[in-house]
Amino acid sequence: QVRLVESGGGLVQPGGSLRLSCVATGSIFSIAVMAWFRRAPGQERELVALITSVGTGRYVDSVKGRFTISRNNAKNTVYLQMNNLKPEDTAVYYCATQTRGVYDSWGQGTQVTVSS
Repeated sequence: QVRLVESGGGLVQPGGSLRLSCVATGSIFSIAVMAWFRRAPGQERELVALITSVGTGRYVDSVKGRFTISRNNAKNTVYLQMNNLKPEDTAVYYCATQTRGVYDSWGQGTQVTVSS
């Protein structure tokens, strides 16, 4: 079992930046992919970014060039650096991990609100 705890959300003005962190504890040795999802008001959950065990990142088109996902395997932590935030980025952001090909561990979520 993997437990994930997110932090770093908050209220920021358009154009601002936030860095989200997610710390994994428990059965961490089997983690392959770490990812960030988000659910905006009235919308379905979407995959924002993922990072593989070798550090390759993928992003949804709407955040490319603005967000950067990274991981520190020694600290069992994944980060999401979010720059040039837009109101449409407002959502609850969730950390998730894959162990055997599915996202089977999820954090509790952290709220990101982008508003002037």
